[in-house]
Amino acid sequence: MTIKDTPEEWEIRATRTPFTGAKTSVRTDDVVMPDGSVASRDYQVHPGSVAVLALDEEDRVLLINQYRHPVRHKLWEIPAGLLDVPGENPLHAAQRELYEEAHVKAEDWRVLTDVYTTPGGCDEAVRIFLARGLSEAEGERFAAEHEETDMQHARVPLQEMVRGILAGELHNTCLVVGVLSLVAARQGDGLDSLRPASAPWPARPFEA
Repeated sequence: MTIKDTPEEWEIRATRTPFTGAKTSVRTDDVVMPDGSVASRDYQVHPGSVAVLALDEEDRVLLINQYRHPVRHKLWEIPAGLLDVPGENPLHAAQRELYEEAHVKAEDWRVLTDVYTTPGGCDEAVRIFLARGLSEAEGERFAAEHEETDMQHARVPLQEMVRGILAGELHNTCLVVGVLSLVAARQGDGLDSLRPASAPWPARPFEA
């Protein structure tokens, strides 16, 4: 048996949107179950996101620290952001986020991994990139607002990140998945075997 996620869509008898927000909404679908019964499923509709694990020449990961109100924590995270435009190329979005949140650019980009963050209650899909060959970006720094005005930056050795994840000290999904995927890739076929930055992404199709 091949262990691989496969697309599938069960019949929907009715759908409604009880809430619409600035970036996301909540949808309720009446879904036909395998036994013929119908069950209501509520979930958040999300445009998708990108995240960047930026690794410097000293094997340090670029981190930001930001307040996240839903969980009442300041979390250490890797740069990330929404796919604001339908069909937007995720690499372009990732480059934008790295510039805006860290004022950094990168020469080498690879797809590290693709994940659904919370598939039981949200359709958010995230593409996590590995960025190497880091340098200071040119031009003015992006003007921060809201939670980002209190943002801190750090570069932390990769192995220290692994220790913090396994000790339960770091919790951000993209950070945890990105760091552990990087370690696994190194122990496997190597970083140069990772998918190119332009690799197809069925969860969020885009224009090349």
